[in-house]
Amino acid sequence: MNTQRERLKVLGAGIFSLILVMGVARFAYTPLLPLMQQQAGLGMAEAGWLAAINYAGYLCGALTASLISDLVLKDRLYRIGMVVAVASTALMGLSNDLTVWAISRFVAGLCSAAGMLLGTGLILNWLIRHNHRSELGIHFTGIGLGIASCALAVALMKPLLDWREQWFAFTALGCLLLIPALRWLPAPDAAALTKTGQKLVDNPPGNAFLRLFMAAYFCAGVGYVVSATFIVAIIERIPGMAGKGTLVFLVIGVGAAPACVVWDLIARRTGELTALIGAAALQIVGILLPVLVPGLVGAVAGALLFGGTFIGMVSLVLTMAGRYYPTKPAKMMGKMTLSYGAAQILAPAITGWLATRLGGYGVGLYLAAGAMALGVVLLVLLRAMERRETAALASA
Repeated sequence: MNTQRERLKVLGAGIFSLILVMGVARFAYTPLLPLMQQQAGLGMAEAGWLAAINYAGYLCGALTASLISDLVLKDRLYRIGMVVAVASTALMGLSNDLTVWAISRFVAGLCSAAGMLLGTGLILNWLIRHNHRSELGIHFTGIGLGIASCALAVALMKPLLDWREQWFAFTALGCLLLIPALRWLPAPDAAALTKTGQKLVDNPPGNAFLRLFMAAYFCAGVGYVVSATFIVAIIERIPGMAGKGTLVFLVIGVGAAPACVVWDLIARRTGELTALIGAAALQIVGILLPVLVPGLVGAVAGALLFGGTFIGMVSLVLTMAGRYYPTKPAKMMGKMTLSYGAAQILAPAITGWLATRLGGYGVGLYLAAGAMALGVVLLVLLRAMERRETAALASA
């Protein structure tokens, strides 16, 4: 019973850390974007660049995570990242200068990597060492809850507070989330054995497999980031949908909250790569529905599908990293996130550039869907490669 209570506390630390770094520090920007454009004079291209700078910070954090093997250092950087995430949120409300916002978004990106990669790696390492399932579904509910709670908070605060005051309100929320995120995660254990004495051995994939996997994850990054960044602004510009953007972003969070647990269960039956293919195919539908089926029904259905798949894909990929590298899962997580993060820098900047020329962000959804279609093809090739390797090992 004590073991289960300890497990739930560790997973709780992860959930609260993800609500903080992914919800408050990172994605509060998305529902606040239309308000900042109306009240603070933020332009369309500038909004795209701020998103790209945020992902540049995330990419730098991912690179750092991929280079660090020391668990004690990872734990220290994770804790620093949690505190700085709150500071970066406060910085958004302290100025309306684009340079200050850019610094805030970059730092928030770094902190997102601390929570998403270092925190997730520490939690996965703890689960493996304590002989629990190396699945991250419950942990990653924090991202969906973060998105949904931020969207709901903006909807509730919009009639009462201006854009600046809302950033300060999110800062106060971040201070509350900081407490369990720091207190409930125990200091890391660097021993080479699990609590029952089993030796932890890494089983890395081949170089060709890893390169193809990173290319597929790059496509997933493009598919994810356009909707995650611009969906509120896209919905607001669809005729008859003014004022519905925050609701759609809330639905994405609602779809995302249970998604990782569901995809964990699917992966147990089908294998991770087959589950990834299914999630990617459904995500294409979710991305395109708001533009193919105009109106609230298409937007809400698309948001549920998108929310229910994008974070499931991230969870499955990072779970696979833990399977390949049980002693240092954040190392492969960082490498995979470099490809995901590169897409998150390029796609918002390209979408913002296209928006200024075509008068809206909607074209970005077609770009995202096309990238996801390529990603499905690459995942099918990966599955075939994995099956050939498994068959070769069985016959050896």
